Amino acid sequence: MSKQCPCGSYQPYTVCCEPFHLWQQFPKAAEQLMRSRYSAYVLHQIDYIIQTTLPIQQKQLDYEAIRQWSIQTDWQGLKVIQTKYLQGTHQAKVTFEAYYQEEGELKVHHEVSTFIKIAQRWYFKDPTVC
Repeated sequence: MSKQCPCGSYQPYTVCCEPFHLWQQFPKAAEQLMRSRYSAYVLHQIDYIIQTTLPIQQKQLDYEAIRQWSIQTDWQGLKVIQTKYLQGTHQAKVTFEAYYQEEGELKVHHEVSTFIKIAQRWYFKDPTVC
């Protein structure tokens, strides 16, 4: 039996986020990309996180810092609160909570992320941490 996907979809990883992580498919929606990026953090797939960030921002990312945060964080789950497509644009905002354990205490990272679609592919643009 396949392992459940970390993104909280209740689907096996092999049919949910793995095809994205293996570059066999691209997410068709902003929420799919956000979920696959969360799974990439859980599974320490830093190249995927960087390559799904808006291309103009990729050189500004610190690979090692992202890797360390991914490894040191005890990820506990994801809750997508809202996905809103901005009318008349190729942008969307996804509001979510990522849960993690720190020093025995459950904490939450609340974020509203902006995603943009360029040439039929969704990219992470920027976060607003709440």
